[in-house]
Amino acid sequence: MFFKTKKFERKVLLDKSVLDSIVTFCKMKHPNEGILILKGKSKNGQIKIDGLAIPPFNFTGPTFAGFPHSFLPFDNSYIGVVHSHPSGSAEPSVTDLNNFFGLVSLIIQSPYDDDSIFAWDSSGNTIPLSINDEHETEKN
Repeated sequence: MFFKTKKFERKVLLDKSVLDSIVTFCKMKHPNEGILILKGKSKNGQIKIDGLAIPPFNFTGPTFAGFPHSFLPFDNSYIGVVHSHPSGSAEPSVTDLNNFFGLVSLIIQSPYDDDSIFAWDSSGNTIPLSINDEHETEKN
């Protein structure tokens, strides 16, 4: 075997300020779905999300949200997407999985609060998600 493949346990670390922006954006878009691009870095299975981008030419409705990936500028910091589910379910749909983009997909369900966001991989498996509060980091 020429290549060593080390299996990493994936984890998602989401900055609290980014979570607050996601919650606000999704509340503004309700009752339609909203979609944003996640920006950050990934190393050794840890996915750190520290920014957001609004996708160009995005389209939304009560049961869908998307954007043409071909119009995105090349940016290595794009690591996935987050979108809302106004219906109240955070499970990824078949359409969500077939249009997976990046390393992780976050889905936030209505009523859009800190406890209603979940991380998924491209197979529809959950990924542990923790919130990084910058104020706690500054104290340590």
